[in-house]
Amino acid sequence: MLDRTHALPVVRQCQLLDLARAAAYYQATPVSATELGLMRRIDELHLDHPFAGARMLRDLLRREGHTIGRKRVRTLMARMGIEAV
Repeated sequence: MLDRTHALPVVRQCQLLDLARAAAYYQATPVSATELGLMRRIDELHLDHPFAGARMLRDLLRREGHTIGRKRVRTLMARMGIEAV
């Protein structure tokens, strides 16, 4: 795709590929171990309660001692591809 060592500048390569230049420099941040553990627990709860939405999962997680909000639960559910039935 993009070759930083090529004689053609990155800007021109992006123009030819019809890519935004920001996409050429984007570095994905790794997922933290805490977040992975939380995602794993959300997945387990979802398997036990497939009808549970973000609000119910938030309440279940709060009972276990996690401090998390509904929007964060919803974001993690979307990242994992989980939806309430």
